[in-house]
Amino acid sequence: MDSIIFTTLAAAPGAGAPAWISVLPLVAIFIIFYFLLIRPQQKRMKDHQDKIAGVKRGDQVVTGGGLMGKVTKVDDDYVELDLGGGTKVKAVKSTLGDIVPPGGKAAND
Repeated sequence: MDSIIFTTLAAAPGAGAPAWISVLPLVAIFIIFYFLLIRPQQKRMKDHQDKIAGVKRGDQVVTGGGLMGKVTKVDDDYVELDLGGGTKVKAVKSTLGDIVPPGGKAAND
């Protein structure tokens, strides 16, 4: 079995080797990239979207810009954050980076 693989790989192009053998490494690389890079990234993105879609009033969040505040109002596309000291800002919901668990610290602290 191994000798068949080695003789196939050692064969010069055009020496009777099937054309699909030359495409096989590219297919293998794509499969490896899919399972090691693309699929996990899609899963993380879906989990993040689900987490952001579930934001509710009273949650403590961190925005993509690093602002940390408490959610006071939730719309379809926007959230209103209380940053403390009576400062309220309106942020686009998709820019929220993380939801901080109650009594916890932000992931980047």
